Amino acid sequence: MTRSGVVMTACRIVSLTGLALALAGGGVFAQQAQAPQRTTATYGDWTMRCELQPGPPPVKQCEMVQTATAQGQPNPISQVAIGRATKTEPFHVVIQLPINVWIPAGVHFVYDPKVQGITAAFKRCVPIGCFADFDMNDDLLKKLRALTAQGKYEFKDAGQRVVAIPVSFTGFNQAYDALLKE
Repeated sequence: MTRSGVVMTACRIVSLTGLALALAGGGVFAQQAQAPQRTTATYGDWTMRCELQPGPPPVKQCEMVQTATAQGQPNPISQVAIGRATKTEPFHVVIQLPINVWIPAGVHFVYDPKVQGITAAFKRCVPIGCFADFDMNDDLLKKLRALTAQGKYEFKDAGQRVVAIPVSFTGFNQAYDALLKE
């Protein structure tokens, strides 16, 4: 589906919430002797993906993701993912952008044009991209569940030009409800 030259797709690239949490801890995922088992389910413009890491005990991590690619380009330019490391932790929103960002500007998540939105600082940049994240509290969740219009996230590229990437909320409620069941 095309929106302003950006195609919103759902695809498996890397577990963003898992990667962000692992990187925050100072390391990347340890190589397992067995390959993880992966499943995906699509809900509108969102995909829920789960990965079962071999144990003991086996650990299942799930997140809901929306990926954006530039029209005519095979590789994604960004992803937004919502997930949590364990069922007792709050949900976390992770935004992955290309490495050519203006880091001081952070990422501005605008879910409703009537409100200011949320600005998240970049926490880390690695060869696959730069990551900004924030916790999703109950108030924000309630607002996102009520949306029918498109939102966006904005950032400045390395040349300090503002780049806006649309976020669709079509299928958000269904994906979130499925995520809660995992």
